[in-house]
Amino acid sequence: MASIKEIRVYQVDLPLKEGRYSWADGKYVETFDSTVIELETDAGITGVGEVCPLGPFYLPAYGPGVRTGIAELAPHLIGQDATAIQRINDIMDRALLGHPYVKSPIDMACWDILGQQTGKSVCDLMGGRDGESVALYRAITQLPADEMAANVQKYRDEGYTKFQLKVGGNANDDIARCFATRNVMATDEVLVADANTGWSVTDARRVVNAVRELDIYIEQPCPNYDHCVSIRRLTPLPFILDENIDGLAMFLRAYGDQAMDAINLKISKVGGLTKARQIRDLCVALGIPMTIEDSWGGDVTTAAIAHLAHSTNQNYRFSSTDFNSYVTVSVAQNPPERINGTLTASDEPGLGISLDKAKLGAPIAVFK
Repeated sequence: MASIKEIRVYQVDLPLKEGRYSWADGKYVETFDSTVIELETDAGITGVGEVCPLGPFYLPAYGPGVRTGIAELAPHLIGQDATAIQRINDIMDRALLGHPYVKSPIDMACWDILGQQTGKSVCDLMGGRDGESVALYRAITQLPADEMAANVQKYRDEGYTKFQLKVGGNANDDIARCFATRNVMATDEVLVADANTGWSVTDARRVVNAVRELDIYIEQPCPNYDHCVSIRRLTPLPFILDENIDGLAMFLRAYGDQAMDAINLKISKVGGLTKARQIRDLCVALGIPMTIEDSWGGDVTTAAIAHLAHSTNQNYRFSSTDFNSYVTVSVAQNPPERINGTLTASDEPGLGISLDKAKLGAPIAVFK
């Protein structure tokens, strides 16, 4: 056993290297509000976790809500065995209805503890690494078409071969963005037009018809699931669902409706690594490729993404991402690093990272 005896909560601002991250409907973030936690156990092992919502207007999640939710959960977790991860999830689900993003960093830290206790990496615990590395995509913030094309070219020079184009704005502008960026890419490189729920049905129909001859994926065109399905029926282009896939039940519904060719699996959106792995394994069994990532984050989130992605069958690993390369702040002493557009999971026990307390500062809350 490794009973939880203390939970420490840190708030971290993560400014963007590009200054601003813009996506559908005029939404943008310049500094992300991330929460990093430590779970200290009576076995002398401490695990770390992180969650970073994409602002308060992307999913039903926001930074201060994480800290409030952890305060609600903490009394139920003190004294529990951190390595009994399914029981920890059951306790959290009974103590706090919904709010999966609040539970994600706690679940993440428990996997880190289990790995350290067993001497295995989280990647090994989740099935073992498949392949030498994980191919990454680069998100291209929403700008005029020529500027987005220039950014694609810049990141191609850094080794990326997969790009997620932030559209979901004016339909005419988005059509131009798709053509301009595809024109600077090689034929074997991947382009995704990610509307992040930003199009009306009418605009989505216009865009998918206009770009139907391009080699491009369409991702989450509309907020409403049924509207997305109607666009899926219209276009021959490969189709990805993201925001609508918020748990196992919704994934099964979408699979039954043949509503997508791939999904975007975000760790905190479904409640942590435990539930993400469950959906991951079902996707592999059913033949559905995944982009494995999270809403946003820094070093700890990037490490968790690397472990889940690297332990996923390569045939169904559509893409992944390295959020810590987007931001100016590092809080770990040995963070995962991108090499030529790829990421690898650490071989060290647990998540394989340690927090830099000098950069984190004092915790904003301690529960024991």
